[in-house]
Amino acid sequence: MKIYVTSVFVDDQQKALDFYTGVLGFTKKNDIPLGAGARWLTLVSPEDPEGTELLLEPDSHPVVGPYKSGLVADGIPAASFQVTDVQAEHERLTGLGVTFTQQPFAAGPVTTAVFDDTCGNLIQIVTPA
Repeated sequence: MKIYVTSVFVDDQQKALDFYTGVLGFTKKNDIPLGAGARWLTLVSPEDPEGTELLLEPDSHPVVGPYKSGLVADGIPAASFQVTDVQAEHERLTGLGVTFTQQPFAAGPVTTAVFDDTCGNLIQIVTPA
């Protein structure tokens, strides 16, 4: 068994697509209209185009708002993405205007940082030691 698709709830799929592709560097894999303005909108890492897909899922379900708000209020990331060098990625993203809620921080076998994805989520980047 392996992970095929995982998701992050977003408040605006187009805004999320622009951020996740234009700023973070993911590649759009699927963009299928589902009606009522929703889309099956998945991204992949350009380093692994056949790998796990990230679904930019609309956050319109009534339980999602309180869930997302609770995570953000407690500083809990909705997702974690591995990068080669957290410090370098922090500098690159900061230069693009990304707001970090946790600066790069060594925590045992990993270095992490957390940023606001502009779509209602905190996202962690991590580099194993």
